[in-house]
Order: sequence, then C-alpha cells, then structure tokens
Amino acid sequence: MGGHHCCNDVVWPNTVKRVLALVAALAAVVTCSETRDSEPAPVSAQRIVSLAPNLTELVYTVGADEQLVGVSAWSDYPPEVLALPVVGDAFSVDQEQLALARPDLLLVWESGTPSHVVDELRSIGYNVAAIRTRDLDDVGDALLRIGELTGHANEAIEAATAYRSALQSLRDRYESLAPIRVFYQVAARPLYTINNEHYISELISICGGENIFRDLSDLAPTVDVEAVVDRDPEVMLASTDAGDDAFAEWQRWPDIAANRHGNLFLLPADEIVRATTRVIVAGNAMCVALQQARLNRDSRGEE
Repeated sequence: MGGHHCCNDVVWPNTVKRVLALVAALAAVVTCSETRDSEPAPVSAQRIVSLAPNLTELVYTVGADEQLVGVSAWSDYPPEVLALPVVGDAFSVDQEQLALARPDLLLVWESGTPSHVVDELRSIGYNVAAIRTRDLDDVGDALLRIGELTGHANEAIEAATAYRSALQSLRDRYESLAPIRVFYQVAARPLYTINNEHYISELISICGGENIFRDLSDLAPTVDVEAVVDRDPEVMLASTDAGDDAFAEWQRWPDIAANRHGNLFLLPADEIVRATTRVIVAGNAMCVALQQARLNRDSRGEE
C-alpha cells in the first residue's frame, strides 16, 4: 500500500475551483469575526435556507430536508439537494433568489459566513441562526441545534449520538498507537496546510498522528517547501480533489521520510473537507492510512 495510495480513487470534477473554494473557506474562519444569534430563531422553521454546504447536509441528516427551500453553492450532498435553488455562497447572497425562497430561517456558518453578510441579512429582517462547526465535537452540537430549530429534535439526538459513538470508537482504536509525523496538504500552489485547531488536525490526533504544523497560529496557513522538508513528515496526506499527482513535486526530495517509506495517501474529498457526520468516513480512511504508514516505516526498521 505504499506509493500514491488512494483511500478513494475518485478525482472529483472542477478540482481547481473546489480547492480554491476550500482554501477561501478555511481562510474565512480566521478572517471573519464570529457571528452569534442576536435573537432566538423560531422552533420548527418551515422554510429554511442554508448558506453553507455542510449545514445543508446536516439539515438532511436530521430529517428536515422537506423544509429546505434554498442552498449555497457547492451544496451537492445528498444528490437531491441539486434540485434546490442556489441563493449564494459562503461570501455573498443573491438577494433576489433569497426573496423568492421566502425563508423563515437562514442557517449560516459561524465564523465562515462573513459578519457583514450576516449583519445585512438581519438588518433586512431575516431570522439568522449561526451554526458553529469548527471542531469535531461541534458537529454533534450542530445537529442538536438544527434539530431544535426545525422541529426534528428526536432525529437530531439519534444522529448526534451515533456520530459521537463512532468518533469515540476511532479514538479507542487508534489514538494510543505509535506516533507518526503527518503533513496535511490542503493545496499545493500556494502551499496550504492546517494548524492544531482545525478539525482535520483533530482527526490526525485521533488516528495517533502528529500534525507537523500544529504549532502555527493561523488555522489554514501557507508554508514554505523548505519548512516541510525541515520538519520531515513520515506521512503526507491530501484529498482526492488534488488528483493522482498531488505529491508529484515532492519527489524532488527523495530523502523526506514520507517518500522513503512510500507514505503518500489521498483521502476522500467531500468527507474530509466538510464538517458533517461523514467526517467519520474520512477518519476511518485516515486511520487506516496512518496504520499502513506505520507498517511501511517499521518494515524499514525506522521509528
């Protein structure tokens, strides 16, 4: 399983656009001021618009999909969501489309949707609920909040319980395994990674890995190639969005431990980049990859 092993050998369409959107979204988390609910949203909202793909998915997860009347760009899971009107993206809203949707509740991504967008929506009179999904535990809390707002509290409790149980199972199985140094590549040009506060770094820790850039201050920082070489990761990870040549440029440094061990792995794109219950799928794929990486390393007699 050495070399360019893909945990899910799918190269998703519009790769460049998707990677740029991911980088922009990651950057938004640290550049936008946090948004909080200024007033309680109504329970059992009947016409919901979601302004983030992961929130769209969570609405479906709690069984409130029939109340969804508009979504943001890149909302594509489950497939049924493609039939819904797009009213904007994480950074701007089509006011005309939004008015046509006549929502009684807008779901926005706390710290991801720019505060001026949220303020404008509230000033117009829309009821806005900001949902936090910054770390793994937030996903369970987000399910409960969305369930409360949509009248699907019981379904949300069931979904959150299942999610938290699956997350704990990963911890119990992998967290205490031998540590291994990991570099997660968000994008190659410019070279983006993640720090310790990002939920992908949480997954790395759950799988017994050590994020080599966990100490950086930015959530999604740019780094120099030389810094990666200097920190000598034993594993390199990226998403399938990056394509089969995601690590091609790193072949110029054959002495990097990850290259010596053949520890270059791709993880399923949508599951790793969206804070939803499907991060469990990505977590399983990551943990399997890191365990294979340990075996590759140990077979060479290195630790």
